[in-house]
Amino acid sequence: MSVAKKEYKRITVKSLVDMKANGEKISMLTAYDYTMAKIVDGAGIDIILVGDSASNVMAGHETTLPITLDQMIYHASSVVRAIDRCLVVVDLPFGSYQSDPKEALRSAIRIMKESGGHAVKMEGGKEVKESIKRILNAGIPVMGHLGLTPQSIYKFGTYTVRAKEEQEAQQLKEDALMLEKAGCFGIVLEKIPAKLAKEVAESVNIPVIGIGAGKGVDGQVLVLHDMIGMTHEFNPRFLRRYMNLYEDMTTAISQYVDDVKSVDFPNDSEQY
Repeated sequence: MSVAKKEYKRITVKSLVDMKANGEKISMLTAYDYTMAKIVDGAGIDIILVGDSASNVMAGHETTLPITLDQMIYHASSVVRAIDRCLVVVDLPFGSYQSDPKEALRSAIRIMKESGGHAVKMEGGKEVKESIKRILNAGIPVMGHLGLTPQSIYKFGTYTVRAKEEQEAQQLKEDALMLEKAGCFGIVLEKIPAKLAKEVAESVNIPVIGIGAGKGVDGQVLVLHDMIGMTHEFNPRFLRRYMNLYEDMTTAISQYVDDVKSVDFPNDSEQY
């Protein structure tokens, strides 16, 4: 059942809580640069996540671990300059908040001051509780992230679905309640059973955004480059490709090469 959308001139953390209360689903995509962010924001997205997935998508690393705080700030500042309406959430990268709450606060402050982002996102539950509280006490909005947490990939050893067993599922539920109580404005749930994700979304008053977590949550997030088909090697069950830009771009570039080689480009109308 569709719900009438309220028009928001600017999305804030309060807008998102209102959307959940009103039953309106929340749309979220990643972006890492000015040009793409301009298009995504103009298309009406609610949240842009400047994800540490830039480590994979933009830099070609195998995991999200190598990206630095300086690099995240660079990507985030590029995105912020492009947007007019959406909320910009920036991932705190691996190593910038795990050591202690003071380090976490310093990292979050740098992101907010140097990029102009509107909020930060952190992976983990009870183990990062004190860091979350420290950042929130400084007036910086925080989004949590539970389930499959890519920064912990070497601990998990696999990107498989999380929280299928009762003990881990129960811990995830407790962590979600803890994140809400601590003051987080939202939670991302990644790659967990749909039934569990729905239970979590119904147990908290803050928005729950899913990726590979079914439709019983309050919104969805995908990596932009996967969704528009610029990448083609990655094919998880939860991914819907809305375009095939890899194929379209390859065709266009190949045609350009042929036109240059054959001196078809530029033609008489394309020169001065």
